[in-house]
Amino acid sequence: MPTVIEAQTRIPEGKNANRRIRTTGKIPAVIYGPGKDPAVISLDPGDIKTVLRSQTGQNTIFTVNIEGAGQRSAMVKDYQLDPLKGKLIHVDLLEIAMDRLLTLMVDIELTGEPQGVKIDGGTLDFVTRAIEIECMPADIPEAIKLDVSALRVNDYIRAKDVKLGDKVKIITEPDVVITMVSGQQKAAAADAATAAAEPEVIKKGKPEA
Repeated sequence: MPTVIEAQTRIPEGKNANRRIRTTGKIPAVIYGPGKDPAVISLDPGDIKTVLRSQTGQNTIFTVNIEGAGQRSAMVKDYQLDPLKGKLIHVDLLEIAMDRLLTLMVDIELTGEPQGVKIDGGTLDFVTRAIEIECMPADIPEAIKLDVSALRVNDYIRAKDVKLGDKVKIITEPDVVITMVSGQQKAAAADAATAAAEPEVIKKGKPEA
């Protein structure tokens, strides 16, 4: 993954100018920073795709080297894709101060097969797929992996059960459920409700003798 992305300054001249930039193989971008005017730039979309496909995705911090304007640490704030071709056509970057706390969302990955599913026939419910954290930029976790192997039916993991060390503070409410194992009764009740909601099929044709 590139740690430095090369960029060039550009003049914001509207959609036609953006199209011309794209014909050169670049895409328009903007860097937003606290207390600063946005920096309008262009860069290689391949570099941004590499960042987005990395393990840390949008939470990846990289250096943007702006030609003639120095370097800035940044993260991908938002991006736009062509609705027909799916190509990256614009990206917004957020400048990161490496000496200040940062608040962001981090995805959760579940590992293992719960005992309540394997032995008791329950169902694993993945309720909350990302949590909000606060930490210094250098301490952003690459991933939050939760081992659910020990969960039995009606067991759950809440936000307060997630341990990320002393350098990372979890902002999500402590009692928010991340994942749980539901029993067979819940699945049976759901099936019964689905069956009750299905319309009755009226058979047509000549009745049997």
